[in-house]
Amino acid sequence: MQLDIIYQDEFLVAINKPSGLLVHRSLIDKHETQFAMQLLRDQIGQHVFPVHRLDRPTSGVLVFALSSEVARKLGEQFFQQKIAKTYLAIVRGHVADEGEIDYALKEKLDKIADKMSKQDKPAQAAVTFFSKLHAFELSFAVGRYPTARYSLVKLTPKTGRKHQLRRHLAHINHPILGDTTHGDGKHNRFVREQYGLQQLALTCKSMHFQHPVSLESLSLHCPLSKGFSNLLEAWQVSQDQLTELSKL
Repeated sequence: MQLDIIYQDEFLVAINKPSGLLVHRSLIDKHETQFAMQLLRDQIGQHVFPVHRLDRPTSGVLVFALSSEVARKLGEQFFQQKIAKTYLAIVRGHVADEGEIDYALKEKLDKIADKMSKQDKPAQAAVTFFSKLHAFELSFAVGRYPTARYSLVKLTPKTGRKHQLRRHLAHINHPILGDTTHGDGKHNRFVREQYGLQQLALTCKSMHFQHPVSLESLSLHCPLSKGFSNLLEAWQVSQDQLTELSKL
């Protein structure tokens, strides 16, 4: 697999991670053979250091440092919440025009990977801002209603908890399409069978931060995946509107 490199200099490299690709080896998926970290290392011919994570089903901007020192500096920015991230998601239902989800999340631990972790941690503060970009209504009775409603939303998380966006959207009853853990199985099956969406409809569209060495402002953007853009096109989002989305 050839990864899509969206930025590279002598200090860091960023890719557009495809949905379904693990960032690095995991005890949870011990039979998996492909990982972004190893693929990128082989592709550019040097060791890379992960500085943040994207869930396996989430696509989009993923940044690696090219030295441990740069990884430390970038890690500090993530820890201090100085990294601005913009996500796009397609969710069930018509959301409000904009809003804030302030809902603490208790860390979900895996029985294998987190068996040595403290099991009774208190819930951690978690905040996500959202704004509706498009609303869709299809003449299909997927659940108990005569039509199927969806929204394209822009998400800007203030915190970075595990599965935060997926859990927050499910908390306000607008789960992300394709989410097999926190989502709606009927709607997931509908968009998969009717429109061929085989992924989680969530992508980290852009990331803005201070370059850890030059100290200049750096903005990284990635295109929408084919499955994501195909679904929007099928729902009559124009090319001009898709072009505007590509700038987010």
